[in-house]
Amino acid sequence: MSEAVRKVIIKKVKKRHGEGHHGGSWKVAYADFVTAMMAFFLLLWLLSMVSDDKRIAMAEYFKNFSIFKESGRTFQPGSAFVITDQLKKAEIKPENLATALKKAMKDKAHSDQILIDVIEGGVRVQIVDKEGSPMFQLGSAEPTAKAKEILSLVYEEIKALDGKIAIEGHTDAAPFRGDQITNWELSTMRASAARRLLESNGLDPTRVARVVGYADTDLLVKDQPKDPQNRRISIIMMLPREAAPVAEALKKNVRTSFQEEKALQPPQPGQQAQPGTSDPAVESAAAKEKAAKQALQQKKAEMKKKTRDVMGLWD
Repeated sequence: MSEAVRKVIIKKVKKRHGEGHHGGSWKVAYADFVTAMMAFFLLLWLLSMVSDDKRIAMAEYFKNFSIFKESGRTFQPGSAFVITDQLKKAEIKPENLATALKKAMKDKAHSDQILIDVIEGGVRVQIVDKEGSPMFQLGSAEPTAKAKEILSLVYEEIKALDGKIAIEGHTDAAPFRGDQITNWELSTMRASAARRLLESNGLDPTRVARVVGYADTDLLVKDQPKDPQNRRISIIMMLPREAAPVAEALKKNVRTSFQEEKALQPPQPGQQAQPGTSDPAVESAAAKEKAAKQALQQKKAEMKKKTRDVMGLWD
């Protein structure tokens, strides 16, 4: 065929925009990924702002969650009792409880008259008198309006706990001018008045372990026996001490090891051995000989049993 009759075919290709890289669906997937990552980091930030006790409570809640039993219950303000219920079951350390109470009372009224510390067996909240701001009427067990307000605030912070409560009354060293009662009776009556106020706010009477008055025998400001702060009410949250048996066992082991080590020490020059005690070197040799005999007997027993297993013979 000649070049004159050769047909020229021109093919037009139309480019369609939006089909490259599988269209625009990747943008939607990338946006979802970024949103999920933002939500994840937001969750981490929120968890870092939550106290240890609440984290434990949330973990226990979701660990035992059942959609049939817990349906309709959330962590919204209207359902905050879920956190409270779990906090009762969670293990609360005295240090954490004291820190939480201090934070809660920091912005409350009259926080300068509330002292919180950790003692053996629990956490103690002390409500002290201040110059011109007493908790009780002078020489009386009648609480003032300020005492009622402070005790109400304290109860709101400890009502979620299950442990027992001890209430103690203290006075200063100023002699009580009365014919029938002394500082002993006065401190006891004030402790009992504090108990009645707590119970009127909703405290379960079965949680009260003891109510006692100490008069001026346990001063807060020891170098100033007549300081107003010595007149105070102590409320002790008694927490269970599950580690006590372990600590006692540890002390016992340490004490036994110390006694054994002391018994094996040779007497110092010029020091006579106690009557009835033998030479440590002799005791050590006897102990090694006894251990060797026991090992030999155990080895013989194992060989005898192995022979019986092979031959199928049993006693």
